Amino acid sequence: MDIEHVFFDLDHTLWDFEKNSDLTFQKVFDKQNITVDLSSFLDIYKPLNKEYWKLYREEKVTKSELRYGRLKKTFDAINYTISDELIDVIAIEYIDFLPDFNHLFDYTFDILDYLKEKYQLHIITNGFEEVQTKKMKSSKIFHYFDKVITSESVGLKKPNPKVFIHALETANANTDNSIMIGDSIEADIEGAINIGLKAIHCNFENEKINSDKFVSINSLLEIKQYI
Repeated sequence: MDIEHVFFDLDHTLWDFEKNSDLTFQKVFDKQNITVDLSSFLDIYKPLNKEYWKLYREEKVTKSELRYGRLKKTFDAINYTISDELIDVIAIEYIDFLPDFNHLFDYTFDILDYLKEKYQLHIITNGFEEVQTKKMKSSKIFHYFDKVITSESVGLKKPNPKVFIHALETANANTDNSIMIGDSIEADIEGAINIGLKAIHCNFENEKINSDKFVSINSLLEIKQYI
């Protein structure tokens, strides 16, 4: 495999979004005196957040609707009375505080050190532009990457093929010498495969995957077996 360029997703792939997000909510709730059981809140919030991100990828909700709606629906579901004004404050503080936490998945530095010697590394992310760079700098991985392509800079979101094509053009790469690594089968893996890119799926939750179109790994160190 003549790989020269490795494109990574960020959240849920290198940056441990769930752990960092949980810590962020704890910080925001403490600051705003939100008296809810955090685990009960998160049990409702996490699937709702996934639904909203899917709608966001499909251009069915805006960024502001995502930020407000996922919180409003969660508080309603747990019967916690809260004003729209406070929801807006929480939404803003959540985004502000999120990059303060910098937990990465196991072996992130090991695999980035290994790959950096051999390949040009890049990020393709659907995450909000103002947050992603802060996350990468806070967790000390920003310097590993030559190009960082955000969906907001393109004006479209993965799995839209134009995002991947734009990323390849930005990195001066092509489908033959590049590979995509990410956690979302829909956004990262199928999106990449649909334009002819090879792909590796990060399956850190050990879900049952049946596909011969791509390989799934349970640890970042397994990338060494494929490139």
